[in-house]
Amino acid sequence: MGFSWQQSQRAFADAAGWFVRTVGLVGNRWDGPGLGEWDVRALVGHTSRSLLTVETYLARPAAAVEVASALEYYRATRAAAAGPAVAARGRDAGTALGDDPAAAVAQIAARVLPLVEARDGTELLTTIAGGMWLRDYLPTRTFELAVHTADLATALGVPAQPPATAATQALHLVADLAVAEGLAGPLLLAATGRPGLPARFSVL
Repeated sequence: MGFSWQQSQRAFADAAGWFVRTVGLVGNRWDGPGLGEWDVRALVGHTSRSLLTVETYLARPAAAVEVASALEYYRATRAAAAGPAVAARGRDAGTALGDDPAAAVAQIAARVLPLVEARDGTELLTTIAGGMWLRDYLPTRTFELAVHTADLATALGVPAQPPATAATQALHLVADLAVAEGLAGPLLLAATGRPGLPARFSVL
């Protein structure tokens, strides 16, 4: 099942809205545990990059398509995503949110969402993996917003319930990755109540 550009825009906007609302629940817990070595501030900073990179990459047009799908994007960036630079960028992004991180996140979303709404998905932009159509890159940002807002909700002790639009796109990408990596069997078994997944199972 594919998604129209309008569906991708809606999923991204809904995921961003959920992120903004969840960040609004942090209160004074910015130094609390977030995810792995990140505190809540760093987790929020990392997640905010799912918005900021769209803005940055739109300002960097590409000359050619080098990455043809969201699936290829994750396969191309797998090594980089596992490196220490990702954790450092998350901490730096958290620090950059300043004295009122919740307000800063809301401002970022208010700036980026209209940029996406005004596009038609055929914009060719330069990502960390290479040239991509916006229509192929945006679902990766929806995925990141959905997954890491769920991480944030878990850290805050509130229900991790992403909007249906964002969850549908994120799970579609999970399925694509699982099939591509030969992991569909274990995922299907776990999702249908069979014995649990192996420790540290991931399609990424």
